[in-house]
Amino acid sequence: MKKDLMTRIAKILAVATLAIIFTTTSSAQAIIPPSSAQNGKGDKLVGTWDAVVIIRNCNTGAAINTFASIASFNHGGTSIGSTSGIPQANRTPEHGVWRHVFGRNYQFSFKNFNFDPAGAPTGYAIVTHDLLLDHGGDTYTSEGIAQFFLMNGIQVGQGCSDAVGSRFGF
Repeated sequence: MKKDLMTRIAKILAVATLAIIFTTTSSAQAIIPPSSAQNGKGDKLVGTWDAVVIIRNCNTGAAINTFASIASFNHGGTSIGSTSGIPQANRTPEHGVWRHVFGRNYQFSFKNFNFDPAGAPTGYAIVTHDLLLDHGGDTYTSEGIAQFFLMNGIQVGQGCSDAVGSRFGF
């Protein structure tokens, strides 16, 4: 009975998180492994970026929620970030990977874990975006999907988002 209750709580929290952040439907994508493209030509993305994230209805494109986020793209294809979209007490920072595709085109993917108010893990999210860096290298636009999973790996939803980022600096 206790296991059923915990499963119900996990599902409710996952669905609530999904409702707050994303709506359903879109195609699935996997985490992107670091690429050998980080050979100097693709390192224009390296640095820390402020972003405004817009959660969208995947079917209509209508905006659902907007929030600030910050991410650092490191040499070698790793990244770390945080968002104001969900309280940090309920989720870990975003740990991820990125790669240079060609020209000013990049891809990134990150994962974070989610927790209930008591601190028990409830699931995780994987977000994957295609990113276009502007000609000057100081702003970007990106769009992609998020997939939501219970801790046992069962996918319980997904959604769409896009973002506009600007390089953080002095």
